[in-house]
Amino acid sequence: MKKFFLFMLIISTIGCQRSQLEIGLNPKSESNATGFALFDEHNGLVRLSVTIRGLSAGTHAIHLHEKADCSSDDGGSTGGHWNPTFAPHGKWGSEEGYHKGDIGNFEVGADGIGRVFFETDEWCIGCDDDTKNILGKAIIVHQGVDDFKSQPSGAAGARISCAGILE
Repeated sequence: MKKFFLFMLIISTIGCQRSQLEIGLNPKSESNATGFALFDEHNGLVRLSVTIRGLSAGTHAIHLHEKADCSSDDGGSTGGHWNPTFAPHGKWGSEEGYHKGDIGNFEVGADGIGRVFFETDEWCIGCDDDTKNILGKAIIVHQGVDDFKSQPSGAAGARISCAGILE
C-alpha cells in the first residue's frame, strides 16, 4: 500500500511542473522606468505580472523582443519583436495574426506606476519548443502606444525599460 501512495505522489508531481522567474526592468533611452517582472508557469500556462515605476501617465506598450541583450542605451540590442512563427504584428489573439511577443498596451496613472497582468499557453519557460520558449528573450516597455497596425512594431516609440529573460 505504501508503494502505491508513493507511486501516485510521484505521478502527480510530474504532472504539476512549475517554473518561476523574477527579473528586474532597467531604464533605457534616458528614462527613469524601473520595475520587475514575474513569470510563473504552471501546468502549461505562463502568467506574467509586471510592475513598473517612473513612467509618464497614459498608455504604454509592452512586448517581448528577440534577444535578452539590454546592453545598448536605447534597448535596440534586443532586436525586434519576438516572432518565431513569422506572423504579422497585431493585437494578441487577432485573427489577422500577431507576434508571440505582442503583449499589448497598459495604463499608467498620475503616480507613474503601471501594472501588466497577462497569461497564455503560447509561451513556456525553458521548454524545447522554440516557438514557445521565452528564455533568452527580453521584455521591453515602450514610451508610446502600440497601434496594432504598423509593421513590424506597432509604432510604439522609444524603448524605455528593458529586462533579459534569463534563468
